[in-house]
Amino acid sequence: MKKALIIETPPLDVYGQMAADEALCETMPAPFLLRFYNWKEPGVTFGYSQRRKAVAEAMAAAGCAIKAVTRRPTGGGIVFHETDLTFSFIFPSPGAYFEPGKTYDRLHRAITAEYSRQGIGFDLLSEKTKDYAVNDPVMSCFAKPVNMDILYNGKKVLGGALRKFGGHMLYQASFQAPDARSNSALHRNAVIKALGGEFGLEWEAAGIQEEARSKAVTIAETKYRTPEWNERI
Repeated sequence: MKKALIIETPPLDVYGQMAADEALCETMPAPFLLRFYNWKEPGVTFGYSQRRKAVAEAMAAAGCAIKAVTRRPTGGGIVFHETDLTFSFIFPSPGAYFEPGKTYDRLHRAITAEYSRQGIGFDLLSEKTKDYAVNDPVMSCFAKPVNMDILYNGKKVLGGALRKFGGHMLYQASFQAPDARSNSALHRNAVIKALGGEFGLEWEAAGIQEEARSKAVTIAETKYRTPEWNERI
């Protein structure tokens, strides 16, 4: 069994959440890290390659008045963090090359299999779909399922995005079933069991270490809150 930590963090806004993931990728207190976001307030994240103007237009069209908005280090489209269970998983990914499709397939198959064992029938979308593009008029992740997303009764309930940091991979996911937060204990447990079984992990709970916490504060202020990052394209 491999050592893995479930990192507990205090309530954070959207800037702090992105910064915490990046800080953990830099400090890596264990080879495998899982963190369920503890939300201080609603927020919106958008993909690394999306245009900020298009995101603002899509949010306005959706009638979204949330002001806390930031660009993710990972890809994908707009995600509204109001009622979702959001989590990140950091795991070894040696070498310079990786295949996103295979990574999504592994993670999402493990998660759907665990829900199946619990009698919950999720489906894995397996078809060629257009990826998110900078000028794509359909910008919301959950309005537009893509290949390897997890569906329930034909509707997307879980999607993720990836970013490689050196020898590790950051996977950021949003689970948006109706009971994602009200029944969060069940869903957290399913994710923990799925990833633990797939990677052969022995989980321990831990608070975020001071080094990572301090880095996250700095990264939030110098990166995720700044126009230079959020309006880079």
